Amino acid sequence: MDRFRTDSGALDGKTVLVTGGTGSFGRRFVDTVLSTGSPRKLIVFSRDELKQHEMQVDMAARFSPEQMSRMRFFLGDVRDRQRLTLALRGVEVVVHAAALKQVPAAEYNPSEFIQTNVLGAENIVWAALANRVQKVIALSTDKACNPANLYGATKLASDKTFVAANNLSGDIGARFAVVRYGNVVGSRGSVAPLFQKLIASGARDLPITDPRMTRFWITLNQGVDFVLSSLALMRGGEIFVPKIPSMTMTDLAAAMAPDLPIRVIGIRPGEKLHEMMISADDARHVVDLGDRYAIEPAFVEFSRESFAAAHPLVEDGFSYASNTNDEWLSHEGLLALLNDSSTGLTAPAAGA
Repeated sequence: MDRFRTDSGALDGKTVLVTGGTGSFGRRFVDTVLSTGSPRKLIVFSRDELKQHEMQVDMAARFSPEQMSRMRFFLGDVRDRQRLTLALRGVEVVVHAAALKQVPAAEYNPSEFIQTNVLGAENIVWAALANRVQKVIALSTDKACNPANLYGATKLASDKTFVAANNLSGDIGARFAVVRYGNVVGSRGSVAPLFQKLIASGARDLPITDPRMTRFWITLNQGVDFVLSSLALMRGGEIFVPKIPSMTMTDLAAAMAPDLPIRVIGIRPGEKLHEMMISADDARHVVDLGDRYAIEPAFVEFSRESFAAAHPLVEDGFSYASNTNDEWLSHEGLLALLNDSSTGLTAPAAGA
């Protein structure tokens, strides 16, 4: 479970801001940094006052007054560049997790996704440069690689914006990087909590869009650890991709409810049969770092040492897709993830 474990003490004494801080990732990131490190300030930037209030109440019950004294809650929207510029004053590290993410909603409301995911990314870059932020790392998605839907296209545009931002920093020295990973077990809106809810309510079957469908899987804790370790590694312009297992959706359903049949409902608008995190076209810029890959920037106009000086490049034509992955999640492996405290989910024991 600890494949990307790192020391969050690297943020000790730093002022850190996380956008979308009341979301699944944001809350776990804040909990991890506050419980294992000593940041000078840890700022939650989000637009929902109720979620911020609920988060403060929950944290006050679990953290000491001294730890809570480091917390700040800043209402705002990444669409608002002026508000972002105010929020980033004195900030040294930004973790950009705010996004609209639902694939069918993006197909129906493209302009909303462009406003948040694309223009919001540009606003983060501008505000970070204006405030001389040291490091910015942005969360992406496997859907940004060879996108087949509007959500993926907006995140690809966001990725390109952050990678290119390094060429704008000049003597400011700000560095920008991206992390790209797959489905998060236990996050809001993902399929595992949906299946658990259906099982608990006595459903007679589980809906599957297509029996052939595969996905990459990572836990919230692993996602947070991956971001923290990538923050420590980043030199600017990288897209970091974790080595994580794949699983078919039918195996997921069988692991969670072995006695329930599946019901095929068809692929939703914009949905892919398989996900890809690195395409063959990217291979010439991909370095194998052991527990992850780094897609290095193709266009560099800033001082940067390539990872390729000490690590091997992948072979020409390499791609990293959920259906051709070398690592597959077993039923037992999935159950271990679901029962892990990092997910907040439970599942029946293997063979139940």
